[in-house]
Amino acid sequence: MSKENSLLKRASRLLPTLLLVALALIAGHSLWNRYMDGPWTRDGRVRADVITMAPDVAGLVTEVAVVDNQFVHKGDLLFRIDTLRYKQALAEADALVAQRRADLEIRHRQASRRASLDDQVISRENREDSGLDEAAARARLEDALALKEIARINLERTEVRSPVEGWVANLAIHRGEFVQAGQHRLAVVDSQSFWVYGYFEENRLAGIHLGDKAEMTLLGTRTTLKGHVESLARGITDRDNATSGSLLADVNPSFNWVRLAQRIPVRIHIDQVPQGVELASGMSCSIVVRPGSAG
Repeated sequence: MSKENSLLKRASRLLPTLLLVALALIAGHSLWNRYMDGPWTRDGRVRADVITMAPDVAGLVTEVAVVDNQFVHKGDLLFRIDTLRYKQALAEADALVAQRRADLEIRHRQASRRASLDDQVISRENREDSGLDEAAARARLEDALALKEIARINLERTEVRSPVEGWVANLAIHRGEFVQAGQHRLAVVDSQSFWVYGYFEENRLAGIHLGDKAEMTLLGTRTTLKGHVESLARGITDRDNATSGSLLADVNPSFNWVRLAQRIPVRIHIDQVPQGVELASGMSCSIVVRPGSAG
């Protein structure tokens, strides 16, 4: 009886240890599978739409209304170009329109008078020519009106305004500078356009589907953003198979036996940002996707 009690005691002592070992093996196996094959990555980047601003007309800068990193609203003035030359161009266009309109009136009256005369007083050719002169005068007036509209647009474009709400970035313009049309001098980071790009290893893509929930943890913080998978990139550059000048495949003759998994960009829409968290384009984050969580 004492021998049986001794065996039971030993078994009762050994059983918890075996259970703990079994649980540890199961947990380790689960963690290993999640680490190796689960849809997660530490290579995530916060992105945003960046609108580069350039004047549509050339001229001297007379006013810079913002400073670097300033928040601006849609329609706020960023900078202004000297308007003197463009006001003068609009005045010239107004004068040309008045001249062409008077010329059209003269041609119209002449054509009307000649149309009322019979063939014994004026030839049919002169009557037709007067009608064509009126049509030509009307075309010249339309041309002058178009030139006036261009002059008006150029005057309006001397004021460069923000197209979105966001932050001024890379301000590189100063009062008194001469700027050319189309020359980028600052950018605006759209505050309503933030998203996250996650670069997932190709062997993890099988667990990622459109709409799956995602959690993004900003580097060095405990801040977690909520989002969902919006799209997957359908192509990346193949660095080992570039195209030659003859448009034929330029195949690399050497082969590296150690092959690293390619990283495919996955775009993640940010659904929720914790209050007080300030995002900036270019921030790093870790991303975990919850497979099968699409709503």
